[in-house]
Amino acid sequence: MRIKSFLISVSLMLACYNLMAESDNIAPQAKVTASSSLNVEFKPANVTDGVIGVNGKGEWACEGVTTDWGYVKFPWLQLDWDNTMQINRIVLYDRPSEKEHTASGKLLFSDGSVIWVNAIPDNGTAKTVKFKTKNIKWVRFITTDGDGKDIGFSEIEVFAAPGQYKDYVSWVDPYIETNRGRYFFFITGARPFGMMTAAPHTRNKNQWGGGYNYNENQILGFGQIHDWMLSGIEIMPTPASIDPVKGEQGWRSEYSHEDEIVKPGFQRLFLRDHQTWVELTSTDRASFYRFTYTKAMDAQVITNLGGYLANSTMADADIVKTSNTSYQGSFSSTKRYWGGPKDVKIFFVIEFDKPFKKLTGWKGKQHFDNVNRLKGDSAGLAPQYEVSAGEQLQMKIAFSYTSVENARNNLQSECSGWDFNKVKEESRQVWNNWLGKIDVKGGTVDQKVKFYTDLWHVLLGRHKINDVSGDYPDRTTGTRDGNFTDAIFKIKTLPKNPDGTVKYNMYNSDAWWLSQWNLNVLWGLAWPMVQDDMSSSMIQYADNGGLLPRGPSGGGYSYIMTSCPATNLIVSTYMKGLLKSTDPGHAFDVIRRNHLPGGMLGSSNDINFYTDKGYWPDNAGITIEAGFQDYAIAQMASKLNRRDDYNFFIKRSAGWRNLYDPVQKLLFPKDREGKFIHKDPLNGSGWVESNAWQATWGISYDIPGLAKLMGGNNVLCEKLNYAFEKAQVSDFVYDYSHGYISYANQPGCSDAHVFNYAGKPWLTQYWVRKVKEQAYGGITPDQGYGGSDEDQGQMGGISALMAIGLFNIQGNVSQVPVYDITSPIFDEITIKLDPVFYSGKVFKIKTYNNSAKNCYIQKATLNGKTLNKFWFKHADFAKGGELSLWLGPIPNKQWGVSHL
Repeated sequence: MRIKSFLISVSLMLACYNLMAESDNIAPQAKVTASSSLNVEFKPANVTDGVIGVNGKGEWACEGVTTDWGYVKFPWLQLDWDNTMQINRIVLYDRPSEKEHTASGKLLFSDGSVIWVNAIPDNGTAKTVKFKTKNIKWVRFITTDGDGKDIGFSEIEVFAAPGQYKDYVSWVDPYIETNRGRYFFFITGARPFGMMTAAPHTRNKNQWGGGYNYNENQILGFGQIHDWMLSGIEIMPTPASIDPVKGEQGWRSEYSHEDEIVKPGFQRLFLRDHQTWVELTSTDRASFYRFTYTKAMDAQVITNLGGYLANSTMADADIVKTSNTSYQGSFSSTKRYWGGPKDVKIFFVIEFDKPFKKLTGWKGKQHFDNVNRLKGDSAGLAPQYEVSAGEQLQMKIAFSYTSVENARNNLQSECSGWDFNKVKEESRQVWNNWLGKIDVKGGTVDQKVKFYTDLWHVLLGRHKINDVSGDYPDRTTGTRDGNFTDAIFKIKTLPKNPDGTVKYNMYNSDAWWLSQWNLNVLWGLAWPMVQDDMSSSMIQYADNGGLLPRGPSGGGYSYIMTSCPATNLIVSTYMKGLLKSTDPGHAFDVIRRNHLPGGMLGSSNDINFYTDKGYWPDNAGITIEAGFQDYAIAQMASKLNRRDDYNFFIKRSAGWRNLYDPVQKLLFPKDREGKFIHKDPLNGSGWVESNAWQATWGISYDIPGLAKLMGGNNVLCEKLNYAFEKAQVSDFVYDYSHGYISYANQPGCSDAHVFNYAGKPWLTQYWVRKVKEQAYGGITPDQGYGGSDEDQGQMGGISALMAIGLFNIQGNVSQVPVYDITSPIFDEITIKLDPVFYSGKVFKIKTYNNSAKNCYIQKATLNGKTLNKFWFKHADFAKGGELSLWLGPIPNKQWGVSHL
């Protein structure tokens, strides 16, 4: 029996060894020595073995001495590295035993510094010590207060500082602005644009701090679907004593950021009430969990398939037990917040690596033992386990929008094994490959953290809905009821390449509203395949149901926002030569149809009025949007030699002039009788989440025309500069229609770059730097994207473009796409060019004399040749090369003044 017990103990310890901090924890690389150890089972090296909070396992303890007059032997422990390390955080975990307590001590560093540590928790939970970066070769902890006999630690984690970050993932901080983000803003269990979007949630609401909110101290559950108007499959590991019928308020658990790790593709946290470590990673279509129990218990893993979750409601569950380690089924995603298909059925497969003791379930307030099948609303399952202290249980979940069979195929194709670390590292490598398409040097630590967090959001949102097989849901047909549709469900299959891979993917996506000023430009630089993929997906939607989606959900239309914004995405893709998966002529026909009566642009009556009168009735915002899209269509028509279409759409794109007020020199909405609705430039009535001050400049495809109406470039620049000066005190951030300039929302995202096209590029250089710093420079849970709505990469996109000094206020829809230049915040930017789309290998941007004060471009060269324009062609970018910029503290008003 002793031998058997010993083997079980070793087995549990080896299993727990996998519970380690992300590789940024450098403690396992150190040699560990101590004043003494209790015995061989409590050796010093145990503090870096990854076994955390398991009483009697994976711990270091000194050989204690106590006396009746109060003496306690206080030990020390030291970590030595072969090379100098840069660190800024140490996390200490006391032994979880209540009999022994390391209460305080001091950290001695090889650089001679000392940090005193007090009030170390007595229950084995984390004590985090943060400090300015230190360059050290060793650190020693000397205990100065404690209780009990055999004092020691369960674990010590030492985290590398930014100067020692080994990859791009390390720079991403998912906490940024989580206090204000939407349900799908924080997703750690996802790969770029992946179908699987798993993450914990601390608030069960849609936006304004919904989903994972940094301020909360309780986990409500782990949802597998964080998507545009889709959510579901909520799981939670708990003791078996917790009644699932009580819902989230019954099974929630306290947790702490002290021991949490959040990175793209991985998250670790400790459910304190349930004494369970949870680790999460994913593939494209499957989530992978590893639970480690720090105490022996009767355990269960709640799988909730009913009720409201963030932005939709789970209903009509149908679950079938398939073995003593798995179950599968479906549920309906209903009552989505912003419209879309009324019923989106989601199919799933769930597997465990160990047989459950029994499979229990519930429906409403009823409980069921030994379930084989369960159907209905407010339902779920809870497999039961008996676990030992230190034991691990693994769980995999895959889903499909088409069938259970495809859900199982997704799981088997992408995640057939049970090697959690392998999947976690693969996920990290995938994110490194994607994030590394743009490499930056220079700038501050905060700027680099923000930049790669921006790119994470740019590559995170807008998720695949097709299976590995290429099957996808089509819900584009049916009876429309307002913004909802009684959709007819069809299963379709994507066209494939000769090697069997799909030509493109289908996507679920928030609205493309005004993405011409962020994603449409940025994706084409480093990830042109994404722009091709997304464009082809939108065209496929139109082939299925006739309409180009504004924001597709569950394979159908949601009708969110206004006009037909996918047009600018597709035209931009075509104009840059990136539309490779779809025939351009067919794409044009789809776009053209959607801007005529019966199309996505709007109601037939409104489209006819707009065509006849030149403006959208009662709405200046839609007038600007429709005009921009008409301009884009005209450019594509011209390139395709469709002269009649060019003439029609270029004429209609000029209709915005009908809304110009020569007195205030701004645009205002008019009613059907041709009268201004109002002339209050700060009033949002008759606009779309904006006002006259913010959105007049949205006619960015015709700034010369706007300047002419205003009385010249000087007048335009003076007026726009005044707006920026007024907005600076509020960090250029206002809620929707309030204020002069707002970078919290899309309508104002091109404003700072307008000066380029009005003869004063130095003002663009100045205000872009100011906006980047004030509106987008934050790296806290409260600030980072203007505090309104990051919109699945849109605000991250404009922030990233400002950081690298490239933009285009025309959204790359012109016949000769160009990039507008402003001053980057980094010294060197290297963009790796995709060989499928571009002939060049890399495009570099180098700055000289770069600093916070030196924001003005003094001179520029492109591939060694003097560049006096504020722009260069996309065609030159595609060949690869180098843009060099010399910066200074005073504007060079001779550089870049002509845009011809």
